[in-house]
Amino acid sequence: MSKFFPIRLLERRQIAPSVLHLAFVRDDGEALDYTPGQFIQIHFSGEAVEFVASIVPGGAATALFQGMAAGDRLQASGPLGLFTLKPTDANRRYLLIATGTGVASYRSMLPQLDAMIRERGVEVIVVHGARIPAELLFADEFLAMVDKHPGKFRYLPCLSREEMVDAGAFAGAEPAHGYVQNRLADLAPSAEHDIAYMCGNPNMVDAVVAALKEHGLPMKDIRREKYISLK
Repeated sequence: MSKFFPIRLLERRQIAPSVLHLAFVRDDGEALDYTPGQFIQIHFSGEAVEFVASIVPGGAATALFQGMAAGDRLQASGPLGLFTLKPTDANRRYLLIATGTGVASYRSMLPQLDAMIRERGVEVIVVHGARIPAELLFADEFLAMVDKHPGKFRYLPCLSREEMVDAGAFAGAEPAHGYVQNRLADLAPSAEHDIAYMCGNPNMVDAVVAALKEHGLPMKDIRREKYISLK
C-alpha cells in the first residue's frame, strides 16, 4: 500500500455546473513523484476514495470537498495508475477520448504532448463528450494547443444535449451533436499509426474499445481508465 502523506488545499472553485476544481499541495516538504495521467487517493473517515471532481449530491467526497477551506489538510496516497503516455511509443497519432471529468487526464498530459508534437511530429486528437457547452472542461487550454499546433492538434467536442456551441467562444473547435463513439468512423482509426486512450464513463469506454477493435487496433494500443462516481 502507498505511504500516506498530508496535502493542503490551496484553492477550490466550481468550473462547471457539476464539477469542482481543487488545487492541493503536498504539505510535508517532499516532492510528489507524479506522471501525468495518474491519480491520487484521498483518505477520510477510514475510507479511501479515488479523487474526482464531479459533484455527486449526497456523496461523501463531495460533502468533504465543498466543506473545505483554503489551508485545510487531508491525508493522501499515491500517485497510482498506469494511464500515462509511454516514452517508448513510436506512433504517428494519439486519439484521446473522454467524457466528463475524464478529460482532466489529457489536460495533465499537455506539456508532454506539446513536446511530442515538436520533437517527432505526432498528431493529437482530443474527443470530449459532454451534455452541454458549460461542461467542456479546460476547453480554453485545448484550444490554445489548436492555435499553437495547427494541423497537428485537434479538439472535437461532442454534445449529447445541444447541437451547437458558440463559435466565438470555441473558435478552433470541431463540435458535433451526439456521442464520442459516433466520431470514430470519421477519424479512421488505424492499427498502423494510432494509439488510443479513453477515460470516463464505463459504458463509453466499452463502446469505444469495441469500435476500435473493429477498426483493427490491437489491445496493446488501446489504453483505458473507467471513472465511477462513489457516494
